[in-house]
Amino acid sequence: MVSRAWLSEYAEQSIDIQYFIFSIDNVGLIACDYLVRAADRGVKVRILVDDIMVDADIEDILMLASHENIEIKIYNPGVNLGKNIFEKAAKFVTDFRSANQPKTFIVDGQIVITGGRNIVDEYFYYDHEYNFRDRDVLLIGKSTNSVSQSFGDCWESELSLPVQKLANDELADVSDPNRFDRFHEYACNPDNFSPDVRQRLAKIPDIFQQLFENGEVHWVDDVTFVSDVPGKNDETNGLGGGGKTSEALGQLIKNAQQSIEIQTPYLITTDEIHNLFREAIGRGVKIRILTNSLSSTDNLEAFSTYQSTRDELLQTGVQIFEFRPDGERPKKIMEGELHGKLENHPIFGLHSKSMIIDGNTTIIGTFNLDPRSINLSTECITIIKSVDVAEEVLAGMEEEFAPENAWKVSEDFNPDGEVSAVKRVKTWTRKIIPKDIL
Repeated sequence: MVSRAWLSEYAEQSIDIQYFIFSIDNVGLIACDYLVRAADRGVKVRILVDDIMVDADIEDILMLASHENIEIKIYNPGVNLGKNIFEKAAKFVTDFRSANQPKTFIVDGQIVITGGRNIVDEYFYYDHEYNFRDRDVLLIGKSTNSVSQSFGDCWESELSLPVQKLANDELADVSDPNRFDRFHEYACNPDNFSPDVRQRLAKIPDIFQQLFENGEVHWVDDVTFVSDVPGKNDETNGLGGGGKTSEALGQLIKNAQQSIEIQTPYLITTDEIHNLFREAIGRGVKIRILTNSLSSTDNLEAFSTYQSTRDELLQTGVQIFEFRPDGERPKKIMEGELHGKLENHPIFGLHSKSMIIDGNTTIIGTFNLDPRSINLSTECITIIKSVDVAEEVLAGMEEEFAPENAWKVSEDFNPDGEVSAVKRVKTWTRKIIPKDIL
């Protein structure tokens, strides 16, 4: 969050932002404040957000878009914005291929942050009820060109519409010259953000210099950014067809020789995936997967389907670990942010979408190991071929595989019993939802 804020403060020409969720909560408001202040300096800001997960009033979005240097587009509108209640309901239950998942933050076309995070409190340890453990990567150099190209393709897609086209005339009055003041007042209020946040912003140049001096910025010859085309695939493929990201990941798994380490919040496997894993294990490849437990998940529908195929997946030889809602590692991180012990312990969930192949190739992105990511949603991944990067990411993964942060699952044990009977029943009722759309 601090890196995004600092980059916004020192952007010179442009900021291009693409997220699945952009919420006007604490983190969203401070983000808006920095974007408005950048736009005030003449920086061109473009924001692309998926309609299905817009978490803001149309008035707030229109107000932000009223700035002469800010453009906002909504990807594939119809569920939240732009249609009546009957049209929204029909679109939600029939248009399964519309979600636009790439999460990219591009500054001056030269620096990129991409990965699993959305702009919402719980992705930055600011929520006191539920928080995600997530991972991003910061890219500098020629690999940012393909990220900018991907953003441009989504921005120019016929699926992306200016927010002004989705609003009623009576909502379009944004003439108040002081309309952006509340963003700045909120972001500067010490009751909302401690002065420490501002102090950390001021220290960012020193921190980057220290990272360079300590060899913690990795110069890598082989970095590839892969993004699906907007809309993923056409209607002729039904609910299948795949995309560039699923093809790239499938090939990496087929070429693995020693080990595959996976983190995915939603784990819904098919016969094809089982066969892929079975073949890899037959070659001597060790596969470990960390996913959410029933007590840590934010998606009962996805967990319900995973629960139905968990034993079958275990029989392929894959090792499965499930994330603890009370993990020690995320608790320490949050206490560090708050400079004290947590009075009320929030639930922690996994949202990191990462993979390490053979200890030398790291994949960080938006891709979940489920049919929706494989066939329907527009996803993106960064493939980094570097032993140094893989070792660093694996060190973080090993902490999360540890017993204080995850349960190891077997055919004789799973931690489903850690939740109430009511939640277990709710999970069971979700089993009627077709696997292919999850």
